[in-house]
Amino acid sequence: MVNEVLFEARNMHKAFGPTIALKDVDFTLRRGEIRGLIGENGSGKSTIMSIASGMQPATSGEMTYMGKPWQPHNMIESQHAGISMILQEANTISGVTVAQNLFAGREAEFSKFGVINMFKMYRAAEEMLRKFGITHIHARDQIDSLTFEDRKLTEIVRCVDDDTQILVVDETTTALSLEGREILYKLVHKMADEGKAVVFISHDMDEILEQCTDLTVLRDGDIIGHLTREEMDAPDAVQRIRYMMVGREIGGKYYREDYDSSHSDEIALQMDHISFGPIRDFSLTLHKGEIVGFGGLSGCGMHEIGRAAYGLEKLEAGSVTCNGKKITDCLTAIQHGIGYISKNRDSESLILDAAIQENIVLPSLTALTGPAGFISPASEKKLSDGQIDAFRIKCGTGKQYVNTLSGGNKQKVSFGKWMAKGSEVVIMDCPTRGVDIGVKQAMYALIEQMKKDGKAILMISEELSELIGMADRIIIMKDFEVTKEFTRSADLKQTDIIEYMI
Repeated sequence: MVNEVLFEARNMHKAFGPTIALKDVDFTLRRGEIRGLIGENGSGKSTIMSIASGMQPATSGEMTYMGKPWQPHNMIESQHAGISMILQEANTISGVTVAQNLFAGREAEFSKFGVINMFKMYRAAEEMLRKFGITHIHARDQIDSLTFEDRKLTEIVRCVDDDTQILVVDETTTALSLEGREILYKLVHKMADEGKAVVFISHDMDEILEQCTDLTVLRDGDIIGHLTREEMDAPDAVQRIRYMMVGREIGGKYYREDYDSSHSDEIALQMDHISFGPIRDFSLTLHKGEIVGFGGLSGCGMHEIGRAAYGLEKLEAGSVTCNGKKITDCLTAIQHGIGYISKNRDSESLILDAAIQENIVLPSLTALTGPAGFISPASEKKLSDGQIDAFRIKCGTGKQYVNTLSGGNKQKVSFGKWMAKGSEVVIMDCPTRGVDIGVKQAMYALIEQMKKDGKAILMISEELSELIGMADRIIIMKDFEVTKEFTRSADLKQTDIIEYMI
């Protein structure tokens, strides 16, 4: 049964208006495979599997699944047939419990004479969670009370059952902590051992090389090539894959090469003895020309610190000031020069049902407004086009809606709007999440230039290599408290930091 063809696409073509996402590609998936899909943002890797899982139709082409023609009308039909896709962004139902999310669309299993037996549903949900080794999430929990990571774990439990034949993991691990990733990795390998198949879409080269049995590389809507496990183990594999992805060598440096953690004496952001929720008496001083990194496991409190700095948390005590001005909400934060890139991109950083241009210029509208109270369309376009070019956002025009973009290109928009605004303090929560290696390199270079220009940066990241490579100071948190602070050093290693996280 292993190695038997499970899914096949022939001449799959997908166009979004003038933008061609897939160019008549052929793709075969076999039982027992953990197939990696890798490519730059907008290369088409997510598009292939979103069509296979019923999220959207192909413009043309044919698919077969388990030897029969396959043309799903939606994701529910696809999941019932055995193809499940875990999306990059949170995809849970707000306002209900974990159990109601797990059994959404399956309520009839717990109904009698039109009345749902909630006790029975809660018990079944608890059994599902424990089956996956998840003990900290409970069936009766309100989904909105969970962290982004725990909502993602809930999605994984909802998507996978004994009948699942193909699991598509689309940049999911960027939302998970070390523990969450281990849960997912065990699931992935278990499915492969059972003769099922997994498609792993990721920008994390180390993850792809460690977890996958085969690899497919895409570029600009084309499949450039495939690598076997043996080829992935070759010494030059990383260099070869990168060249296939971008069509050129990725030269130059990646992270900062200096170990100079000096900065201005002038304070840009001050958090003075703040308390809210589980955070108690926290203080931080961020200077102009300084990059302060925050690291820790999911639920450690670092994401909440970023939200408080931007005025998104109601403080019980203490204060946040930017250049001496008190920050009470996100509007005053923007007015006084703070930009915020949220980890929860789709709901907090972007307006999905609006154009790229509208998103980019939004924080800058006051500056673009003329004496008569009018905004020049030409000025808006110039500002937006500058960021589209700078970040190489793959789109037809700035009028294209954000919800048509790939995850990485959405992240470029959320980054670009604050660069257009010229914010003096930028809070970056997982700034390179879902971004390909070429754009990461460009973003790191931009962050380094921002430091040189005297900008103050608060970088919250779940990637220790990113923090070590970019930050002047690294603050580690555990259980909503600071456990250790590190200064930039050529000798600093991930193993030095991890013990203070767990």
